[in-house]
Formats: sequence, structure tokens, C-alpha cells
Amino acid sequence: MFETGIRQFRMAMAMMWGWHINPRNLERLVGDALKTLEEFGSAGDDVQQLLDGPFTDPEARKEYQLRMLQHTAGRLMRTSPYYSKLFAAHNIIPDKLTLDDMARIPVTRKEDLLERQQDFLCSDVQPHISTRTTGTTGRPAEIWLSKYEIELWPALAALSGLLRNEVYPGDCWQINISSRATGAVQINTAISRLAKMRISVLGIIPVEESLDQLLTGGDEAPTLLSTYPSYLAQLVKEARRRGLGPKSFRLRRIYCGGEVLSRALQRAVTETLGPAIISDNYGMTEILPMGGRICNQGHLHHDLNVGFFEVIDLDTGKPAAPGELGTLVVTTYYPYRECMPVFRYDTRDVVRNLPDSPLTCDLAAVSATSNILGKASNVLRVNDQYVTMRDLIEVYEALPSEPWPARFSAEVVNNRIEMMISAEALLRGVTQAQIERRYQEAGLNVRVVGCVTRDQDLVQLRPLRADLLETTFAARRVD
Repeated sequence: MFETGIRQFRMAMAMMWGWHINPRNLERLVGDALKTLEEFGSAGDDVQQLLDGPFTDPEARKEYQLRMLQHTAGRLMRTSPYYSKLFAAHNIIPDKLTLDDMARIPVTRKEDLLERQQDFLCSDVQPHISTRTTGTTGRPAEIWLSKYEIELWPALAALSGLLRNEVYPGDCWQINISSRATGAVQINTAISRLAKMRISVLGIIPVEESLDQLLTGGDEAPTLLSTYPSYLAQLVKEARRRGLGPKSFRLRRIYCGGEVLSRALQRAVTETLGPAIISDNYGMTEILPMGGRICNQGHLHHDLNVGFFEVIDLDTGKPAAPGELGTLVVTTYYPYRECMPVFRYDTRDVVRNLPDSPLTCDLAAVSATSNILGKASNVLRVNDQYVTMRDLIEVYEALPSEPWPARFSAEVVNNRIEMMISAEALLRGVTQAQIERRYQEAGLNVRVVGCVTRDQDLVQLRPLRADLLETTFAARRVD
């Protein structure tokens, strides 16, 4: 117990002051957590402080954020060709940086990473492994990670998962994410090793094969699943086609992210795959390990220990007012990100700033926004009303025809949204007029202008991560 206390103290000091965190010390804490859970069944409130941080006091939180921003900016000034030039051009002095100064620093966008990748690599770090964005919203960006990052992140995640009772030793974790996300796959594999779980990395293979894996192994069948909402929708449909229900699966938790997960699809998952906890987490390759968790009231709570978040207005780029839409801007703190960090990275993910009133959810001590509403490039403007992708998907996937995952395109013509839909939306007697009426009931002026019937044209309506199919010869017909 004494050794565990020393390790906790070392980690807490490193987190508080921005020192390099020793991955070996973290791995030993994971081992301590495994022993504690085996003996007592819970980790205790004192260890939970390591995860969410002692930042319930707004002044303590502000002091920490300022210290970490100055610390991070100072290192970037010394080691990052991109940010040293950017800070110098805008007269940013890292050790005098204030929270109000953040708005003076231009945001970094994906285009900058694509065009000037080498300038984002810090000079004091050796790149170790590269990973890529999926490319569903444009050309993939290549992100380099250091050996330290690849060791640190899974240790942090394993400790967090164990202490929050999200993962258990003996769990079996099925991974249905794109194999091009090499960093995420390697991190998940390391988490499983540290937490003494089994892992099955499948990728985005034909959904029939993935469903077979969920059903294989009896008492050792997968208990955890990580995938995208669009692929999860396909798993649900295939399970229903086979007549399967909750008793056919052992899933205890489903990690879902990367796309909008509608309420209708969440209900369908529970009805079909069982009462698993669905963690609609937020994460992005460019800002790892910064992420967010959804609370019991549907807010997205951001990890304040590892990064700083802002919400900027869609039109002006200035801080968004309470209750207004904006894009999520993230700064990753050193020492959590060292090889190719980003400062004020505009994710282009749209959220709504929460009103200025105290939160009452189960994560009320951690700052939050609304859940992700879609990408800024897909936001429509009808008169003075913004319409997000989530607004459209929530209505579409709640149709009686159950058209999951949602396939449609939408544009504004003469102050009205015109939608091209998939033929699947018109099943079970659903008509175009009924679809339009449902949108009207949701306060949206929508006109359905046509439908697509050919499979090869569906991807053009709305590209999804489930389309990143990794085929094999398994289904090849042999004559």
C-alpha cells in the first residue's frame, strides 16, 4: 500500500506540473489497481482523483489551465517550426500567455497538417509510428507519434477503464475500427495487455463475419465492442435478419464514436444486442489523447487533465456565446502530446455551448458542451436557422422503415432543405410526404426530391466509416 501511495503521488505531481510521466510507473499503478479490484472490488475515491483531477473549484481549474498552456506553448516555441513562427508572428510570449490571449492565436486546421506536416514535428522527439485519419471527410492526415506516447496513452486508458469499472480482467474486446488507424489499434492492444483482457482486432470486415465473432466462444464470447455508429447499425440489422436477440450476446459495453449516434439507433442496439452500456465517446486522431465522455444528461464532458477546449463561433471565429453553436477547438498539453502536438486545433466538429447555469448531471464537476452535432462543412443555414447533421439524422433514423445507417444528401434551395434519400427510407409504407411531415414536426422545412436505389450510389449520398470495408477472399465463390 505504501508503494502504491508513492506511485500515486508521483503521477499526481507530474500531472499537476506538466512533467514527463513515467509509463512504467503508470503500468505499476495499473497492476496495483488489478490487485485492489481483486481484493476489495473497487479502487477507492482517492484514486479517482487521479482521473478527473482536483478541479471542481473553478479557480483551481483556471490556474491549472493557465500553467499548462504556458508550459505547452513554451515548449512549442523552442521545438516546433510551425508554432514558433506562428507565435512570433502574433507576438505571443508563452510565459506571459493568458486565457484571454488564446483568441489572438489563429486556429490550426487539418489543411495545415496536410500541407506542412514536417513543420509540426517537434525537434526534440524521435517519431516512432504513424497513424492516419479515416479520410471520410477528405484526404487523410498522417500523424506521427513517439514511443513515449504509444506507451503512455494505453497505460492512462487502462488505469482509467479499471478504476471506472468500464473494463475487467478477463473481458474479451472486439475491435471493429479501420485498420488504417494504426495508433488506435496498437493502443487498444496495449490496454488489453495491461488490463489482462483478450482482444480480437477485426477491422471493418464484412458485417456477417463480425457478427459471427460476437456469437463465437460461448462463455468467452466478446464482452466489449468498439466500432462506429454506421457499422453498429449494420450489425444490428444483420442480427435482426438472423432472428437474434439480447440472449444471443454477452456484450457488456459498446464503445462508439466517430459519427453521430442517434437515439433511435441506441434503442435498437439495446433491443437487439442486449442491455450493454453504450459509451458514445469523443475522440480524434489529431488531438489524442484528448477526448470526452457523455454524461447521464447527454452533455459531452472534456478531459481537462490532458487538454484545453474552446468553442468558437461558426461565422466569426470568436468565442461562442452560451447556448450558441460553434466548432470545438482543442489544445493538447505537454507532456501528454510531444511528437506532433496541436495548439488551438479547430476540429470542425460542431457543438452547442451550454447555457451559463450550474450542471446537475453525474459529471457536473467537469466542463462540458453539447454532444457532437456534426461537421461544420455539413451545417445548413435556412434563413437565420442553423441545421446540423444530427438534426437531420435524428429524424431520419427514427422513421418506421428503420433506414440505418442514415443515407441521404441535403442542400438548401430557396430557403428550404432539399433531401435526396435512400430507397430504404421508403419501406414499410413510408411515403415522401410522411417523411416531410416528420421533419416539419421537428421544425425543419424539408422537401424530399428523390431517392437512390443502386448500392454503388449510396456512398455518394453520405460517406460513412462503415464504407471503409476491408474485404477478404473468405466469401469468394469457388467453382
